[in-house]
Amino acid sequence: MSNARADNGDTALLEALRLRIRRDGPMAVDELMRTCLAHPQHGYWQRAGSIGTGGDFITAPEISQVFGELIGLWCAVVWQSMGQPAPLRLIELGPGRGTLMRDALRAGRAVPDFLDAIDVHLIEVSGPLRETQRQTLRGDDVTWHGSLSEVPEGPAIVIANEFLDALPIRQLVFLDGAWRERVVEVDGQGALRLAAGPMVECAGEAPAEPSAQGAILELRAGEDEIIDQLARRKAPHVALFIDYGPAEPAHGDTLQAVRRHAYVDPLSAPGSADLTAHVQFAHLARKARAVGLAAHGPMTQAEFLGRLGIVERAARLMAANPKQASAIEAGVQRLASPTGMGGLFKVLALCSSGLPRPPPFV
Repeated sequence: MSNARADNGDTALLEALRLRIRRDGPMAVDELMRTCLAHPQHGYWQRAGSIGTGGDFITAPEISQVFGELIGLWCAVVWQSMGQPAPLRLIELGPGRGTLMRDALRAGRAVPDFLDAIDVHLIEVSGPLRETQRQTLRGDDVTWHGSLSEVPEGPAIVIANEFLDALPIRQLVFLDGAWRERVVEVDGQGALRLAAGPMVECAGEAPAEPSAQGAILELRAGEDEIIDQLARRKAPHVALFIDYGPAEPAHGDTLQAVRRHAYVDPLSAPGSADLTAHVQFAHLARKARAVGLAAHGPMTQAEFLGRLGIVERAARLMAANPKQASAIEAGVQRLASPTGMGGLFKVLALCSSGLPRPPPFV
């Protein structure tokens, strides 16, 4: 299995992981992800400047303002279809630099009474990112929380762009006719490596067809928790998830790490790279329906943005800003290209019962 040493010298978190594993034994993959991302001193989410061209990765709201504007107008139309409740909890999970919410609120001004009806709630566990969001949304009335369950009850619209992919996953590996927990151990040279741990039961999660030797199955308890929190909220509410992963059922190892816009070994230099895994949208929709939510989609990001009018919005923006026209066009093409982000990213809407299908899923 994979074996990696820190390629930029040992990190403080790598040393902490070595000590912990040697003391307590091999660590499951979800616990490794959780520690690498959320460690209070050395976790990746404690780093500033990770998002953007000068950081490790770039998200859709940072590529083009049109993305956040369309999401804002989508929220306003959904609010109207909900009967224009006030107050409406407008919630974003993992809001990054706050760019999406800033652009969404600006676009929302075009719909009478929408901004007066909403109160904004951001779900963010990173201190540095909260500070960046405060600067981005300076002048807007915003409340921060550590989890969705902390947001007061009431009608709600939830936006989650590239949030689910960062939730820690378990990995199981099929060996000699049984599923085993995939774990991380330390080799004789102090490097982290993946190994097979104890046998586990995975009834209802494993594929129906026989699994090949070495097959990988990923389990997502964090995703289940989000769905349960949505199901427990009082209606009406609508949640929009935009993330990368397959629309059809799929299995395999999707754990990946990105640093400086390039893929790196997930076990190298822990705490210095963003760790994510693909979202399995078919499975997500099935789990949502099982707890009483309506699931619409998934559809590709290209189709979603196209139906919302990304081409028309970009044309108006280019006409109003001719000097930036080429940059605007390039950004929109990057978001909507069927062979790029437009095809890789999928969009799924989850709704409480009794609500009409949200656009553009009608």
